[in-house]
Amino acid sequence: MINECKRVAIAQLCSSADMASNLKVVKKMIFKAIQDKADVVFFPEASDYLSQNPLHSRYLAQKSPQFIQELQSSITDLVKQTSRNIDVSIGVHLPPTEQDLLEENDRVKNVLLYINHEGKILQEYQKLHLFDVDVPNGPILKESKSVQPGKVIPDIIDTPVGKLGSAICYDIRFPELSLKLRSMGAEILCFPSAFTTKTGEAHWELLGRARAVDTQCYVIMPGQEGVHDLCDPKWEKQQDVSAPTKSPLRESWGHSMIIGPWGEIIAQVDPNRTGPQLIFANLDQESLQGVRNRMPLCKQRRDDLFH
Repeated sequence: MINECKRVAIAQLCSSADMASNLKVVKKMIFKAIQDKADVVFFPEASDYLSQNPLHSRYLAQKSPQFIQELQSSITDLVKQTSRNIDVSIGVHLPPTEQDLLEENDRVKNVLLYINHEGKILQEYQKLHLFDVDVPNGPILKESKSVQPGKVIPDIIDTPVGKLGSAICYDIRFPELSLKLRSMGAEILCFPSAFTTKTGEAHWELLGRARAVDTQCYVIMPGQEGVHDLCDPKWEKQQDVSAPTKSPLRESWGHSMIIGPWGEIIAQVDPNRTGPQLIFANLDQESLQGVRNRMPLCKQRRDDLFH
């Protein structure tokens, strides 16, 4: 059950190829979330970095473990400093393992980490559905060129704000994952994302509200926002390339929001503001249970027909 008066924060930011700079922003936002009495703060997909291309991503991913270790230390330091606990959900990358390389798979992993207030990683969910699309009048993106897909549906996490089901970005378009997480006990679903502006304008809010109504869960949607700085002079020098020709424009939709189990938006960022933003909401147990009791979808589902 969701504990009454438990408070969530979601962070919207604009990650770059500069991991040290990104980490500073993340730390500041965790501190602000603690000050505003959040119990869990949710960050977007790829909070550690965004890259120019698959080769650049593999280069940056080698530094991601250090990013994660420094983040874990920062969480415990901030908890001690403020005498208040906070857990962190954050999207990052991981480099391929030795076994991956033996199997000639050098693609990185797009993962969502859940780190508790003691700095311990309780879950490492690897993105199942990869964004391979050619958007009309928009970008052509082939995530599978640089990212290896996950193979495991994540367990439900008991968190200070309720039972959490984890997903990432493009996963939101596949309702069977959300329904599976609900059947496993989820009360909250999170979709940390870096939606393109074209797909975001068309479907971001629609998909979030649909998943909330489908599952009668709170839906947490922290997103990357704005034009990302993908310049990396050190890497570009190693590759003997120039930034203007190798740093394509990458812009994310933002519009981060928290949606209730009846499909209503209960908190959202100001779309007219730029720069990092935090929004907050109290997740109400009575409201969640009321929706589920009045319309008992799980009990009425025809599992005898649909498998």
